[in-house]
Amino acid sequence: MNQKIICQNKKARHNYQISDIFETGIVLRGNEVKSLREGKGNLIDSYAIIKEGEMFLLNSYIGPYSHTTNQLDYDPRRKRKLLLHKAEIRRLQGKIDEKGFSFIPLKMYFKSGKAKVEMALAKGKRLYDKRESLKRKTLNREMEREGAIRFRRG
Repeated sequence: MNQKIICQNKKARHNYQISDIFETGIVLRGNEVKSLREGKGNLIDSYAIIKEGEMFLLNSYIGPYSHTTNQLDYDPRRKRKLLLHKAEIRRLQGKIDEKGFSFIPLKMYFKSGKAKVEMALAKGKRLYDKRESLKRKTLNREMEREGAIRFRRG
């Protein structure tokens, strides 16, 4: 797979229980593409909505391009359209109508020269769910460490 990762939402898997992952294209302006190639993207606190049969990514940050002269009308957190087929959007709308589901971006990357966003259909975790998953992760890490220590001694 020919992917160059631009940015990731690292807290997404901690804060949300992910049920479905899908890939979308994104509509960008010329300077935004150049800015992403410089690595000036951020997906923290961003989410997507479906409005009038189209999906939009909100609150994602793409910094201004360093070599441009006209930055007066540029909004780095503007609403960006995500590219999906109508049938996919209808299917996802049916799932979002269920209680507690939302669309969150996991990562943004270039694939064959085109900017893509990996989106997830997710449900927010409660505090006790976060604690439980952190405890499980710590226990797994300790068991792996102990297994590696035993293997080296024996």
